[in-house]
Amino acid sequence: MGAYIPPGWPAGVHPPGSEDFESTAIGWLLDVVPPDYRLHGVLRRYPVALATLARYHSKACVEGARQGYRTARTELAGTLPPHAIDTVLAAYRKEGARLAATAEAVDLVERALRGEVFTPKMSLPPTVAGPQSAEPGSAEPESAEARGAGPEAEQKPARAKPEQKAAAQRTAKARAAKERPAGAETAEEKAGGAKAGTAERGRATARRNSAGRGRSDLART
Repeated sequence: MGAYIPPGWPAGVHPPGSEDFESTAIGWLLDVVPPDYRLHGVLRRYPVALATLARYHSKACVEGARQGYRTARTELAGTLPPHAIDTVLAAYRKEGARLAATAEAVDLVERALRGEVFTPKMSLPPTVAGPQSAEPGSAEPESAEARGAGPEAEQKPARAKPEQKAAAQRTAKARAAKERPAGAETAEEKAGGAKAGTAERGRATARRNSAGRGRSDLART
């Protein structure tokens, strides 16, 4: 079984741990750094040193491309026509992506030269990784009927609206009674009290009239 090659590994460099890994890594790293670096034999004898120089050089190239992209319009305005500046920005974007990929590959090669062993990362199942967006052909979310709220649930009679209104009125009256200051009466309560007083006075008058008629009858006898 061959050694695992991580994503972003440079083409032309043999897998880590293979027989030609170190020699192919040196040749690739020398293409990354400026040509004059080939004059220093110490970098061939110690590939880790070469990888370290290549890492700093590649990161500096990425940062230089980013800075040039940020200032291109300001620095080139009045010197180049607008469409030419747009073309320069497109070149920055394209080369910037290539430089960033090279910097990532240099980092992987340096780690392998230092003895790091790469292993494939385990992908978590959807239930562990969390909810994912639905794709064509995937199961759709369950409807209310599928979760049990089917025809039987739909046949359950709903509470009548008059009952709801009466319950709401009773609740409102009870809340108003709690919030009303002591001794205060509502207009409805006052009207009810007046009606009760009138009825009581009527009953008292009837009793007096009945008593008077009784005394008159006794006097006649």
